[in-house]
Amino acid sequence: MAIARPRLQISTVVDVATGKGVKSDVRTSSGMFVNSEERKSPVIQAIEKRISVFSQIPKENGELIQVLRYEASQYYRPHHDYFSDTFNLKRGGQRVATMLMYLTDGVEGGETHFPQAGEGQCSCGGNMVRGLCVKPNKGDAVLFWSMGLDGNTDPNSIHSGCPVLKGEKWSATKWMRQKMTF
Repeated sequence: MAIARPRLQISTVVDVATGKGVKSDVRTSSGMFVNSEERKSPVIQAIEKRISVFSQIPKENGELIQVLRYEASQYYRPHHDYFSDTFNLKRGGQRVATMLMYLTDGVEGGETHFPQAGEGQCSCGGNMVRGLCVKPNKGDAVLFWSMGLDGNTDPNSIHSGCPVLKGEKWSATKWMRQKMTF
């Protein structure tokens, strides 16, 4: 959070026509990417090694970590982490998996909602919804896959960031690709 705070900017989403980041009301957070110099720090190196060991995906296949801050009433509408454009596929192939790490406690709302994960009910920003909701708790992480073992993208990996009701939700995201990204 200390690395990210000075460089936070309004978050963007991928434009499927150009592959570039564009502002959108689909995602209302602020964020930044850890740069290649910051990636060399022992803390970031340790995090990336742990992600690689846990996911069984080589560290070299990972994108730069993105740190996000969601303030009250901010959210990320349902989306997939895999790409629908050819521009982003050229650098490292498709996104295989996502590691989502929670950096803060005491947030009301802000759950990560997986509507296709099970038949249960859960609270998403104060509303009851179908699926699985993961409450943001500092130190917790969620690994989920965007592709199946058959190499096809998994439409059931759809997820969202529920609205924050009170407090700030900070998270860090690491996307892993099919091939080396740097």
